[in-house]
Amino acid sequence: MELRNFLEEIARGAGEITLRYFNKPNLEIITKSDASPVTRADRESEEYLRKRIREQFSNDKILGEEFGEDGSSETRRWIVDPIDGTQSFIRGVPLYGVMIALEESGIITHGCVHFPALNEIISASRGHGSFWNGERCRVSEIDRMEDATLLATDFRRLEGKLSGAARDTLIRKAKTVRGWGDCYGHFLVATGRADIMLDPKVALWDTAPLGLIVEEAGGRAFDFSGNDTVYSPTLITTNSKLAFEVKEILRA
Repeated sequence: MELRNFLEEIARGAGEITLRYFNKPNLEIITKSDASPVTRADRESEEYLRKRIREQFSNDKILGEEFGEDGSSETRRWIVDPIDGTQSFIRGVPLYGVMIALEESGIITHGCVHFPALNEIISASRGHGSFWNGERCRVSEIDRMEDATLLATDFRRLEGKLSGAARDTLIRKAKTVRGWGDCYGHFLVATGRADIMLDPKVALWDTAPLGLIVEEAGGRAFDFSGNDTVYSPTLITTNSKLAFEVKEILRA
Protein backbone atom coordinates (compact mmCIF):
# COMPACT_ATOMS: atom_id res chain seq x y z
CA MET A 1 0.00 0.00 0.00
CA GLU A 2 1.28 3.46 -0.88
CA LEU A 3 2.28 5.25 2.31
CA ARG A 4 0.09 8.28 1.71
CA ASN A 5 -2.92 5.99 1.35
CA PHE A 6 -1.94 4.20 4.56
CA LEU A 7 -1.81 7.50 6.44
CA GLU A 8 -5.25 8.42 5.14
CA GLU A 9 -6.66 5.02 6.06
CA ILE A 10 -5.51 5.05 9.66
CA ALA A 11 -6.39 8.74 10.08
CA ARG A 12 -9.96 7.92 9.07
CA GLY A 13 -10.00 4.98 11.47
CA ALA A 14 -8.84 7.16 14.34
CA GLY A 15 -11.37 9.79 13.31
CA GLU A 16 -14.20 7.29 13.64
CA ILE A 17 -13.14 6.72 17.23
CA THR A 18 -13.25 10.44 18.00
CA LEU A 19 -16.76 10.73 16.55
CA ARG A 20 -18.07 8.27 19.15
CA TYR A 21 -17.36 10.96 21.74
CA PHE A 22 -17.74 14.17 19.75
CA ASN A 23 -20.54 16.47 20.87
CA LYS A 24 -21.78 13.87 23.34
CA PRO A 25 -22.90 14.72 26.89
CA ASN A 26 -20.83 13.80 29.94
CA LEU A 27 -17.49 13.69 28.11
CA GLU A 28 -14.82 13.15 30.76
CA ILE A 29 -12.09 15.80 30.58
CA ILE A 30 -8.77 15.44 32.41
CA THR A 31 -6.32 18.30 32.89
CA LYS A 32 -2.72 17.26 32.21
CA SER A 33 0.34 18.55 34.04
CA ASP A 34 0.85 21.27 31.40
CA ALA A 35 -2.76 22.45 32.02
CA SER A 36 -3.93 21.21 28.61
CA PRO A 37 -7.04 19.00 28.43
CA VAL A 38 -7.22 15.35 27.37
CA THR A 39 -10.20 13.07 26.87
CA ARG A 40 -10.84 9.38 26.46
CA ALA A 41 -11.21 10.06 22.75
CA ASP A 42 -7.62 11.39 22.55
CA ARG A 43 -6.23 8.30 24.20
CA GLU A 44 -8.26 5.72 22.32
CA SER A 45 -7.50 7.44 19.03
CA GLU A 46 -3.76 7.41 19.68
CA GLU A 47 -3.85 3.78 20.86
CA TYR A 48 -5.51 2.86 17.57
CA LEU A 49 -2.91 4.74 15.52
CA ARG A 50 -0.05 3.09 17.39
CA LYS A 51 -1.57 -0.35 16.92
CA ARG A 52 -2.05 0.10 13.17
CA ILE A 53 1.47 1.47 12.67
CA ARG A 54 3.01 -1.33 14.74
CA GLU A 55 1.19 -3.94 12.64
CA GLN A 56 2.91 -2.66 9.50
CA PHE A 57 6.19 -1.22 10.81
CA SER A 58 7.07 -3.02 14.01
CA ASN A 59 10.45 -1.35 14.64
CA ASP A 60 9.64 2.22 13.69
CA LYS A 61 9.64 4.86 16.40
CA ILE A 62 6.33 6.45 17.27
CA LEU A 63 6.02 9.84 18.96
CA GLY A 64 2.56 10.79 20.15
CA GLU A 65 1.11 13.54 22.28
CA GLU A 66 -0.53 11.22 24.80
CA PHE A 67 1.91 8.30 25.16
CA GLY A 68 5.33 9.69 24.36
CA GLU A 69 7.93 7.97 22.19
CA ASP A 70 8.90 4.33 21.73
CA GLY A 71 10.43 2.10 19.06
CA SER A 72 13.96 1.20 18.02
CA SER A 73 14.47 2.58 14.50
CA GLU A 74 17.17 5.23 14.14
CA THR A 75 15.90 6.49 10.79
CA ARG A 76 12.08 6.28 10.77
CA ARG A 77 9.65 7.94 13.17
CA TRP A 78 5.89 8.38 13.08
CA ILE A 79 4.56 11.54 14.73
CA VAL A 80 0.89 11.51 15.70
CA ASP A 81 -1.59 13.85 17.32
CA PRO A 82 -4.86 11.97 17.91
CA ILE A 83 -6.89 15.17 18.30
CA ASP A 84 -5.34 18.49 17.34
CA GLY A 85 -7.71 21.13 18.64
CA THR A 86 -8.93 19.35 21.76
CA GLN A 87 -10.48 22.60 23.00
CA SER A 88 -12.61 22.69 19.85
CA PHE A 89 -13.46 19.01 20.25
CA ILE A 90 -14.58 19.50 23.85
CA ARG A 91 -16.87 22.39 22.91
CA GLY A 92 -18.47 20.55 20.00
CA VAL A 93 -16.73 22.65 17.34
CA PRO A 94 -15.99 20.46 14.28
CA LEU A 95 -12.62 22.05 13.40
CA TYR A 96 -10.38 19.49 15.13
CA GLY A 97 -8.14 17.07 13.26
CA VAL A 98 -6.30 13.75 13.47
CA MET A 99 -2.70 14.38 12.43
CA ILE A 100 -0.04 11.91 11.27
CA ALA A 101 3.44 12.43 9.83
CA LEU A 102 6.29 10.12 8.84
CA GLU A 103 9.84 11.37 9.40
CA GLU A 104 12.65 9.55 7.58
CA SER A 105 16.28 10.37 8.40
CA GLY A 106 15.19 13.64 9.99
CA ILE A 107 12.98 14.78 7.10
CA ILE A 108 9.17 14.78 7.07
CA THR A 109 8.27 12.76 3.97
CA HIS A 110 4.54 12.10 4.41
CA GLY A 111 1.77 13.94 6.22
CA CYS A 112 -1.97 13.71 6.69
CA VAL A 113 -4.69 15.62 8.55
CA HIS A 114 -8.23 14.27 8.77
CA PHE A 115 -11.18 16.35 9.99
CA PRO A 116 -13.64 13.66 11.12
CA ALA A 117 -16.59 15.92 11.93
CA LEU A 118 -16.25 17.63 8.51
CA ASN A 119 -15.46 14.42 6.59
CA GLU A 120 -12.49 16.13 4.94
CA ILE A 121 -8.92 14.95 4.57
CA ILE A 122 -5.68 16.39 3.23
CA SER A 123 -2.41 14.54 2.71
CA ALA A 124 0.95 14.93 1.03
CA SER A 125 4.09 13.03 0.08
CA ARG A 126 7.32 14.95 -0.44
CA GLY A 127 7.75 15.79 -4.11
CA HIS A 128 4.28 14.57 -5.10
CA GLY A 129 1.92 17.36 -4.10
CA SER A 130 -0.92 17.81 -1.62
CA PHE A 131 -4.34 16.25 -2.05
CA TRP A 132 -7.60 17.47 -0.53
CA ASN A 133 -10.31 14.79 -0.58
CA GLY A 134 -8.36 13.06 -3.34
CA GLU A 135 -7.92 16.12 -5.56
CA ARG A 136 -4.72 18.13 -5.98
CA CYS A 137 -4.86 21.40 -4.03
CA ARG A 138 -2.91 24.65 -4.15
CA VAL A 139 -2.35 27.70 -1.98
CA SER A 140 -3.82 31.03 -3.04
CA GLU A 141 -2.31 33.52 -5.48
CA ILE A 142 -2.84 36.54 -3.21
CA ASP A 143 0.30 38.67 -3.42
CA ARG A 144 -0.53 41.72 -1.24
CA MET A 145 -0.99 41.79 2.52
CA GLU A 146 -3.80 44.27 1.93
CA ASP A 147 -5.76 41.51 0.17
CA ALA A 148 -4.82 38.68 2.55
CA THR A 149 -6.79 36.69 5.10
CA LEU A 150 -4.76 36.28 8.29
CA LEU A 151 -5.54 33.57 10.86
CA ALA A 152 -4.19 32.75 14.30
CA THR A 153 -4.84 30.05 16.87
CA ASP A 154 -4.75 32.53 19.76
CA PHE A 155 -4.07 36.24 19.22
CA ARG A 156 -3.35 36.76 22.93
CA ARG A 157 -0.44 34.29 22.78
CA LEU A 158 1.19 36.32 20.03
CA GLU A 159 2.26 38.72 22.76
CA GLY A 160 5.73 37.72 23.87
CA LYS A 161 6.27 35.60 20.74
CA LEU A 162 6.20 38.43 18.21
CA SER A 163 7.37 41.98 18.74
CA GLY A 164 4.52 44.39 19.24
CA ALA A 165 5.42 46.13 15.99
CA ALA A 166 5.39 42.90 13.96
CA ARG A 167 2.11 41.74 15.48
CA ASP A 168 0.42 45.09 14.94
CA THR A 169 1.72 45.40 11.38
CA LEU A 170 0.49 41.94 10.37
CA ILE A 171 -2.94 42.52 11.85
CA ARG A 172 -3.24 46.07 10.52
CA LYS A 173 -2.13 45.28 6.97
CA ALA A 174 -4.25 42.15 6.45
CA LYS A 175 -7.60 42.62 4.76
CA THR A 176 -9.36 40.05 6.94
CA VAL A 177 -8.38 38.71 10.38
CA ARG A 178 -9.98 35.54 11.74
CA GLY A 179 -9.48 33.06 14.58
CA TRP A 180 -9.80 29.73 12.79
CA GLY A 181 -6.99 28.03 14.64
CA ASP A 182 -4.96 24.86 15.20
CA CYS A 183 -4.52 22.52 12.24
CA TYR A 184 -7.68 23.86 10.59
CA GLY A 185 -6.07 27.23 9.96
CA HIS A 186 -3.09 25.67 8.17
CA PHE A 187 -5.51 23.49 6.21
CA LEU A 188 -7.21 26.65 4.95
CA VAL A 189 -3.84 28.02 3.81
CA ALA A 190 -2.98 24.77 1.99
CA THR A 191 -6.31 24.80 0.16
CA GLY A 192 -6.16 28.46 -0.85
CA ARG A 193 -8.98 29.69 1.41
CA ALA A 194 -6.72 31.70 3.72
CA ASP A 195 -3.28 33.18 3.14
CA ILE A 196 -1.38 33.41 6.45
CA MET A 197 -1.69 31.32 9.60
CA LEU A 198 0.07 32.13 12.89
CA ASP A 199 0.59 29.45 15.56
CA PRO A 200 2.32 30.89 18.64
CA LYS A 201 2.65 27.75 20.76
CA VAL A 202 3.15 24.32 19.21
CA ALA A 203 4.83 20.96 19.78
CA LEU A 204 6.23 18.73 17.03
CA TRP A 205 3.05 16.65 16.86
CA ASP A 206 1.17 19.90 16.16
CA THR A 207 3.38 20.87 13.23
CA ALA A 208 4.94 17.75 11.68
CA PRO A 209 2.48 17.13 8.82
CA LEU A 210 1.45 20.75 8.32
CA GLY A 211 4.67 22.19 6.92
CA LEU A 212 4.93 19.44 4.31
CA ILE A 213 1.26 19.71 3.34
CA VAL A 214 1.46 23.48 2.84
CA GLU A 215 4.79 23.31 1.01
CA GLU A 216 3.55 20.57 -1.34
CA ALA A 217 0.55 22.80 -2.05
CA GLY A 218 2.99 25.53 -3.14
CA GLY A 219 3.23 27.45 0.13
CA ARG A 220 5.84 28.08 2.79
CA ALA A 221 6.29 27.09 6.44
CA PHE A 222 8.61 28.86 8.90
CA ASP A 223 8.83 29.88 12.53
CA PHE A 224 8.38 33.29 14.14
CA SER A 225 12.08 34.02 13.55
CA GLY A 226 11.67 33.38 9.82
CA ASN A 227 13.52 30.04 9.84
CA ASP A 228 12.18 27.45 7.39
CA THR A 229 11.37 24.68 9.88
CA VAL A 230 8.59 22.84 11.70
CA TYR A 231 11.01 21.88 14.49
CA SER A 232 10.21 24.99 16.50
CA PRO A 233 7.72 26.02 19.20
CA THR A 234 6.11 28.47 16.75
CA LEU A 235 4.80 28.05 13.18
CA ILE A 236 3.67 30.30 10.35
CA THR A 237 2.33 29.04 7.04
CA THR A 238 1.69 31.28 4.05
CA ASN A 239 1.24 31.11 0.35
CA SER A 240 4.53 31.55 -1.50
CA LYS A 241 3.79 35.08 -2.74
CA LEU A 242 3.34 36.52 0.77
CA ALA A 243 6.17 34.67 2.50
CA PHE A 244 8.85 37.27 1.79
CA GLU A 245 6.73 40.18 3.02
CA VAL A 246 5.73 38.30 6.18
CA LYS A 247 9.38 37.47 6.91
CA GLU A 248 10.37 41.11 6.37
CA ILE A 249 7.74 42.18 8.88
CA LEU A 250 9.08 39.64 11.38
CA ARG A 251 12.64 40.90 10.93
CA ALA A 252 11.61 44.55 11.24
